[in-house]
Amino acid sequence: MSMEQFSEGSESTQSLGLSSFHERRRCLEEEHQWLLKQIKRKRTELKNFLDQMRSIGMEIFRRVSPIQQQIQELDREIHELFSEILTKRKLGKKSREDIVGVYHSLQLMGVISSQSEELEEDEEEENIFSDSQEFKSAKNKNQKKADYTEQEDEDNDFNQGDKKSNKSGEMRKTFLKLASLFHPDKASDPETQIYHNEVMKEVNRAYEEGDIARLLEIEKQHHLQQEIDLNNTSKSEIERICLMREKDNELLRTQYENLKKELRMVRRTPEGTMVKEYRACQKRGVDGMAELTKELETKVKPIESIRDFVRDFRDKKITISDFLKGPGSSVQEEEILEMMLEELLGIRIM
Repeated sequence: MSMEQFSEGSESTQSLGLSSFHERRRCLEEEHQWLLKQIKRKRTELKNFLDQMRSIGMEIFRRVSPIQQQIQELDREIHELFSEILTKRKLGKKSREDIVGVYHSLQLMGVISSQSEELEEDEEEENIFSDSQEFKSAKNKNQKKADYTEQEDEDNDFNQGDKKSNKSGEMRKTFLKLASLFHPDKASDPETQIYHNEVMKEVNRAYEEGDIARLLEIEKQHHLQQEIDLNNTSKSEIERICLMREKDNELLRTQYENLKKELRMVRRTPEGTMVKEYRACQKRGVDGMAELTKELETKVKPIESIRDFVRDFRDKKITISDFLKGPGSSVQEEEILEMMLEELLGIRIM
């Protein structure tokens, strides 16, 4: 083989080598742009979901709050009525036990709220029962608090883990590069200093949140990413550039996966489920807010009837026998009292 042929072969091999690196760099750049686009899309999707979650929550509160206040007021009235009956009326032991049983049953069934202080004729039994209820209530509250704290800690660990995993050496290099270029002290005039301050606020926020995509966007926005002349770049330089882009893309993939996890986690919360149900109602052409309000309003009338019935008994408009039979104005209400008295007190309604 002549020197000329050897030289031509070497140039051909070198050309093929450069071509493969050029192709590799092109693929990495395409992946880089795709990841930036997907992160931006997922970030917007998460923000929109959280905004809708807050918006729906506020609207539900606005519509439901008056009804809840009405139910709470009825609840308070019923408790006060039973308190008056059991403290001011002269009752036999059996009658008192039956009335206290009805009162407890209403609480156990969730018709009215539970009270920590129970009214019993026997003071010692009352204290034992009350202490037991308070202990259970405190235990339940502590358990709920512990469950919530545990979940909150898990969520915080997840978020902190995401941020720490994103704050790699490569991300720190990008941050330091931007911090060095846009440090306010390097500004030559007040106007530039103000501009640098604004850019640094965004840079610091992105770094604290582990948002490598935003840091790279800022870098690109200010034309800080190196422009490469592929025709006049050596193989080793292109390889170095490819390795840098691979590291960037790895960080972007991590951020993209973390955003997807965060969105899934938010959607699984009770508030997230509420948004999904609301959207499903919209697709069916149903006003979910109106349905919820209507459902709550249907709960008010039975409680009002029970309040009126207990008040009539307090005012001696009905006898103990009639009271234990339950209200006759509503079949549903009568069934409620019958079930309470039969199952929980063992009293058969004749």
